[in-house]
Amino acid sequence: MSASMVELRDAMVSRQIAARGVRDERVLAAMRTVPREEFMPARLREFAYEDSPQPIPHGQTISQPYIVALMAEALLLKGGETVLEIGAGYGYAAAVLGQIAAEVYTVETIAELAQSAKENLARQGYKNVHVRHGDGTLGWREHAPFDAIVVAAGGPSVPEALKQQLRVGGRLVIPVGANPRAQELVRLTRVSETRFESEDLADVRFVPLIGAQGWEDGAPLPFTARQPAVARIATDGLAGQIRAAAESFGSIEAFSPDALLGRIGNARVVLLGEASHGTSEFYRMRARITQALIRDKGFRFVAIEGDWPDAARIDHYARHREYPPSEWRAFARFPEWMWRNTETAEFVDWLRAHNAALPFPERAAFHGLDLYSLYTSVQAVLEYLEDIDPAAAALARQRYACLTPWQGDPAAYGQAALSGAFRKCEDGVVRMLVDILTERERYSLRDGERYLDAMQNARLIASAERYYRVMYYGSRESWNLRDSHMFDTLTNLLAFYGPASKAVVWAHNSHVGNARATEMAARGEHNIGQLCRETFGAGAYAIGFGTHTGTVAAASNWNAPMEIMVVRPSHRDSYEHLCHATGSPRFLLPLRGQRDKSLIEALTKPRLERAIGVIYRPESELASHYFQANLPQQFDEYVWFDETKAVTPFAAHMLKGLADTYPFGL
Repeated sequence: MSASMVELRDAMVSRQIAARGVRDERVLAAMRTVPREEFMPARLREFAYEDSPQPIPHGQTISQPYIVALMAEALLLKGGETVLEIGAGYGYAAAVLGQIAAEVYTVETIAELAQSAKENLARQGYKNVHVRHGDGTLGWREHAPFDAIVVAAGGPSVPEALKQQLRVGGRLVIPVGANPRAQELVRLTRVSETRFESEDLADVRFVPLIGAQGWEDGAPLPFTARQPAVARIATDGLAGQIRAAAESFGSIEAFSPDALLGRIGNARVVLLGEASHGTSEFYRMRARITQALIRDKGFRFVAIEGDWPDAARIDHYARHREYPPSEWRAFARFPEWMWRNTETAEFVDWLRAHNAALPFPERAAFHGLDLYSLYTSVQAVLEYLEDIDPAAAALARQRYACLTPWQGDPAAYGQAALSGAFRKCEDGVVRMLVDILTERERYSLRDGERYLDAMQNARLIASAERYYRVMYYGSRESWNLRDSHMFDTLTNLLAFYGPASKAVVWAHNSHVGNARATEMAARGEHNIGQLCRETFGAGAYAIGFGTHTGTVAAASNWNAPMEIMVVRPSHRDSYEHLCHATGSPRFLLPLRGQRDKSLIEALTKPRLERAIGVIYRPESELASHYFQANLPQQFDEYVWFDETKAVTPFAAHMLKGLADTYPFGL
């Protein structure tokens, strides 16, 4: 074994597995021990430690290392167990499990792969891993019951045979979904002879589980958004139609919003998207449109995809609030550049100047919708109650103390609660929210604005506590919880400011576009755009943004340093490629009420759409950053910039100089 392979394996475990939240030392040690290259075809061994699945014969794959580790950790093995694996492949995952469990039994439905797995495992000296060729959906009854069962293929449901072969107290981890190529990773725990508890862990994509209690071999599979059968329609004619229907403009500064404001009409909520969290043109154009909505249509507040207490500090500055902002620093955690940039600061300065001439009740506000600021919100609630109700503050300290051990790493609370190693804090934080809501009338008489802030922080704590419990495995439940929280915050703000109030939302395209028009719906996900459309109907107007190429501010991994990255030219099967083919550098494309019905019909045929968040991985862009969408049903309008550049973050010396001017403190 070469030293370079060992180094690559160690780097893989550190960067791809441990850095993404897998913390079970047994699993990490097993991943560092098993040579993945020895369980791969010779021609693919150079790719053994890349963060991706690898193909093997008969349309099967060797799972991505992170997924192998994630599923192994989800089994909650302590050592000494008897484990059943369904889907041996070339034997790699079974070898990992064999490093932890006493005995591993693995069933492979394809004879050639079963033989390869036997040979690979024998060559590496695994005497406690046993391979059988057969129907994996029926398990391996002779060696049941099993302490843990893991299935490396996606089934339409959990096979009954596997459930019955699971020991009481045992865990079964399996991808399940009506779509054979997009599933939810589920963990079943058998709590009695007849009862099972289920948890959703993650959105995943596995090959289909073929067998008597899985998908029927050879049966036609349902359409999936990732199938390569998406029609590649000739773009020239359609690009010409887009060019004819679009409204071109010379620059953001020279852009006239009058026609757009006419199309927005009497909408109560305007949702302004972005195709990445680090593109200057998206921020500046959103600001330009928002200024017109505030100035000419009386929009009451801006609500951003940012945390409530951080945005509250910006709001204090923008509205010339009389009471001082919190001492907590605004947007000081990863990804700092998302809001700590000159583009946002220029809009905040404009908002402050606009508000200066208005009486306080008419000033436009700046609020955050997101829920990541768990501990900042705890501090804000405590400070508010200390001032207004010291007895309630003492009670709040007791209830919130449950969360204190996890202040440095809220995600660790989620892991501990899921694993049963620590009690959940749900009851205490929910009771605190109920108490504050019960005291609404008494508290709000003192200062309605401050009560709104405290109430929203209490709501955020309750939502964030649950979010950190479910986000550890990244399931659809965490996505839906987050967007539901953002929508609830938006509707609470609209209620607070009155029935005539109107809101602008700044968030990513993936949040503001209608999720029902994208492959998110197939995963069971919803978003704030969908919820607004269902609630407000035509009173919600969603505007998406896109680009072909340029630069973007992003990181390669969570909590990694920000980089200025080059955006790869758009994929040929994407809406972005169509817009690029128009030859127009900047335009607005009205989609709601578009006169060219043939254009809408052509655009309605699903295509790929790019989404870059705070993480950008150009080396795996198609898999990491594209999803399928129906643009006219997703957005009411689309804003195009053919070439874009990264936002300009505040450098440290700039922040020091701006400390007395901007509420973005060091």
